Amino acid sequence: MNVDEIQIIPVESPADILPELRNTPIESLMRYHNFDESFRSYEFAEMLVGMCMDNRKQLRIPDNFAYILRAGGGNLRKNEFKVSYAIAIGGVKAIAIIGHTQCGMVGLLERKDRFIAGLVEHAGWSKEQAEEHFATHSNNYEIGNEVRFACEEAQRLGAMYPKLLVVPLLYKVEDSKLYQLKPE
Repeated sequence: MNVDEIQIIPVESPADILPELRNTPIESLMRYHNFDESFRSYEFAEMLVGMCMDNRKQLRIPDNFAYILRAGGGNLRKNEFKVSYAIAIGGVKAIAIIGHTQCGMVGLLERKDRFIAGLVEHAGWSKEQAEEHFATHSNNYEIGNEVRFACEEAQRLGAMYPKLLVVPLLYKVEDSKLYQLKPE
């Protein structure tokens, strides 16, 4: 999937929400977060959100509205059982995969030396342990581009769970707003 072929669509008013997302939990998510809409009460989760573990991002949503899985880059590979649980037991009908700008899992290989030094300094690892850890795992977590990855991850999960609405979104750290992603 080419990044140049993905539209990033701002959601500055409820009218900007794509027609196919209206009257869905995805619309509710965008209304709560982007427009400070008053919270409804939820007894059960309506959706699952997969997003990055980055500490700069917090969604404005009501209690019990969503299961939230946080993993570097919003990468839910190796978390499919948790996704399946939210669907099978939790009954969710929609999934939002939220990538974000300034993601540390983009260009991860460029931070190799800092990563290794950090494990040595902060975790008490030997340099060799830290190098081996990075070499073993970094390729599984490098996402390349946050916009493309969110779209690809949504597409992958949509194929796994064909009855669910699975949508890629982008969280811009610069303005703390959600944007719609639409592959052309």
